[in-house]
Amino acid sequence: MSTVNLSAITKQFGDVTAVEELDILIKEGEFFTFLGPSGCGKTTTLRMIAGFYYPTKGKVTFNDKDMTTVPPEKRNTGMVFQNYALFPHMTVFENVAFGLKVRKITKSQTKKRVEDILKKVRLDQYMDRQVSQLSGGQQQRVALARALVIEPDILLLDEPLSNLDARLRDEMRNEILRLQRDYGITTIYVTHDQAEALTMSDRIAVFNMGKCQQVGTPTEIYNQPVNDFVAEFIGETNLIPIAFKKEKNNEKIYHCEQLDADIQVQATEVNIAEYNRNDQLLMSIRPESVQIDKASLTGENVFKGEVILVQFTGASVHTYIKLSSDAIIRATDLNEGPSTYLTNGSKVNVKLPADQIRVIPKARM
Repeated sequence: MSTVNLSAITKQFGDVTAVEELDILIKEGEFFTFLGPSGCGKTTTLRMIAGFYYPTKGKVTFNDKDMTTVPPEKRNTGMVFQNYALFPHMTVFENVAFGLKVRKITKSQTKKRVEDILKKVRLDQYMDRQVSQLSGGQQQRVALARALVIEPDILLLDEPLSNLDARLRDEMRNEILRLQRDYGITTIYVTHDQAEALTMSDRIAVFNMGKCQQVGTPTEIYNQPVNDFVAEFIGETNLIPIAFKKEKNNEKIYHCEQLDADIQVQATEVNIAEYNRNDQLLMSIRPESVQIDKASLTGENVFKGEVILVQFTGASVHTYIKLSSDAIIRATDLNEGPSTYLTNGSKVNVKLPADQIRVIPKARM
């Protein structure tokens, strides 16, 4: 196992800066995820860790050893690609054994290690089958086995589940996590899928336009986003522009022009992100935190509205409410049966609890 330290990493392709001034320390045995939209720099960063790209500036170290310009074959990393990169003319055994053959491991040792890892990924009965005869999920397991059999210090996975259907993705998430926990291996995972990142990671780095926006645990990233990009990319949220007005007791008062009202927010680090005097501010409140009721609601930040759309998704129900100011707020509740669903045109009261609002700045580009 290794720690991975990226120090002031920048990668340029001609005039294009793919990654800019990136500083991240990944701990030994950690499951660390790079999350962000396409073209944000996450795969470029993974390839610099693997050695397929060298940084234009900065330094890559494994356990304090400088690996910045060390070639891939000398880094002892295992890589699982998005398209699996298996050899279709080879059997499962031959694919998994390939890395050991390159490393000149003896035939007896190779046989033992391949059989052991195929049992781990539950493919030992397919050992002699051509990989072209396997399902997508089985091919994914072969790719994992091939990466793990060389006993790497670091496991790198580049969007490995993006080609699988939804049910198979869920199964493979659990499989990857099980193997990572079994081996205790430092794992770096690239994805654009927020559900994968939230359910699998010890920590997450959120990327956008070549810059890391925030690093934290799944709960920190979700509950305490540092800006509007992170708040929107991780889950669903209601974002409404606000401006600071005054402080009162343990609360801060912000004026919301769109709602034509003052908004009260608890004055804690959980509720208010760091921002500068000149930043444009927004309030973020998750749909599951919005309270709606046909009966009157008491307390702060209560507004009248009308239901304009109800979406049934199975486990939950999304309700869109148009407030009297024409602002639209989305609320999400667990599905408790048809009798609890509101209907279009229903007049309701909406409460934005002061302890559930997060004040954040607009992301700087």
